[in-house]
Formats: sequence, structure tokens, C-alpha cells
Amino acid sequence: MTALLHRIYGRPLDAPVPAGFDQAIFGMGCYWGVERLFWQLDGVWLTEVGFAGGTVENPTYKQVCEGNTAHAEVVRLIYDSSRISYERLLQVFWENHNPTQGNRQGNDIGSQYRSLIMYYTDSQKTSAELSKADYGNRLAVEGFRAITTQIEPAGPFYLAEEDHQQYLDRYPDGYCGLRGTGVQAPLTDIPEEI
Repeated sequence: MTALLHRIYGRPLDAPVPAGFDQAIFGMGCYWGVERLFWQLDGVWLTEVGFAGGTVENPTYKQVCEGNTAHAEVVRLIYDSSRISYERLLQVFWENHNPTQGNRQGNDIGSQYRSLIMYYTDSQKTSAELSKADYGNRLAVEGFRAITTQIEPAGPFYLAEEDHQQYLDRYPDGYCGLRGTGVQAPLTDIPEEI
């Protein structure tokens, strides 16, 4: 079977990570709008929607929505870190959803809509934890509850069905539930050792 091609980039969705590039996984609620948010960023090389953080191999969208797989709807990115930093991706992540809502985003309710960062490297883990602490303080000042975002090592990622890939390119007026808090997240890089 021929690999599915990304509707924006024209690359196979199962393309290997090019040398010198990195991966990231983010869960911010319904993955349709999240994928569009990231495919528009300069330096992102590939986006794909799928499921991670659960207990069932190769789940279907229907199974995940039934709430029995423990998976979150996520977007997996491949990006060129010489053009866009992981810290910039985290800034986009924090500012474009509400990370204080637990198992929901707005009217989308269920564990598949939880806020989730999956890291591939120790430096990604450190950046994610530092940015979470910083953004949590900023949210608290504005009266928001504590952040519920889970930060976990990257586990298996299962690609969603073809119709869900680049959904908002296929259906430009389709549903997008992304809503940020209005609180700005600064670009907080890890201090380099001198």
C-alpha cells in the first residue's frame, strides 16, 4: 500500500525523521485544529494526527472516543530545530489551549482531550517542565487553576485514519475547538552553560 501523503507538505506521513531534525508530541484537545496550528509554523517539516498515552495498540478514532483506550488525541511533529526551537513550540502549545481543565477542552469532554506533552529527549523534558512551572505562575496571577498538563516520555504513537489527517485543509469550515486562556507564555530557553 502506498503511504499517505501530507496534504500540505506532499511528504509521506510515515517519512523517517531527517538527520538533524527532531520530533515532538502535543495533546491540546481535538487534534484537527492543533495540527493546523503547527503545520503553519516555519520550521515544522511534517505533522500527523494520532493517538498516544494509552493502553490499546492501533486504536481507531471510534475506540478512543468511547473512552476505553486511555489514549489522548495528539499531533506528532517533525521539525528543523535550526529553524524553530522546541521552546517556541512549547510557547505555541501553552498559548493555544487551556491547560487547566483536566480531561476536557471547552465542550469536548473525555480523557482523549487532556493536555499532554510527550518528550523524546532529556532536554525536551527539562524545557517542558520549566515552561509548565513558568506558565502555571502566570496563569495563577490571572486567577486560573493549576495546570493539569501531563509531561511523559514519548511512547507508541498510532496514526489516526486518513480522513483525520490535515482535516481542516480537507474541510476548511470544519470544527476547531482551540481556545487559549489569553495569557501570554514567554519564550523561555534553557540557560546555556558558559
